[in-house]
Amino acid sequence: MFATQGIIQMLANPFFIYLGMKICIINGPNLNLLGKREPSIYGNSSFETYLEELKSAFPSIDFDYFQSNIEGEIIDKLHEVGFDYEGIVLNAGAYTHTSVGIADAVKAISTPVVEVHISNTHTRESFRHLSYISPVAKGVILGFGMQSYQLAVQSFL
Repeated sequence: MFATQGIIQMLANPFFIYLGMKICIINGPNLNLLGKREPSIYGNSSFETYLEELKSAFPSIDFDYFQSNIEGEIIDKLHEVGFDYEGIVLNAGAYTHTSVGIADAVKAISTPVVEVHISNTHTRESFRHLSYISPVAKGVILGFGMQSYQLAVQSFL
């Protein structure tokens, strides 16, 4: 009985990190160019460099990283990890504003998805104000630069 109470108290702690937690980060089109593409908007760091910082900040989390410029590959990855991981951080890039297929894939899986954007899409072109993913995501984080990914990871803890 006392062991059960201890486990319940530990799990209720907002700073408790489940050892072995698996989180998949999925980046969409053109995010392979981070560090080179429009540095005034997206910064000077590649995502691979930032991913190492994330891994250092959350050493008990097992990160899986996937990037594709192809919509169907993103959908396939969501299907692959969407029933076995504790969380998915998804930056679908421009597909956010156009892909019913990615939104349907997010809706079809059981793993919670946090939609992430490096820039504040609401301060950019009007076509970027619409997201097909937001209505089916656990939450949305945008406009905090690369730190948006860290905030998304923290939402799963």
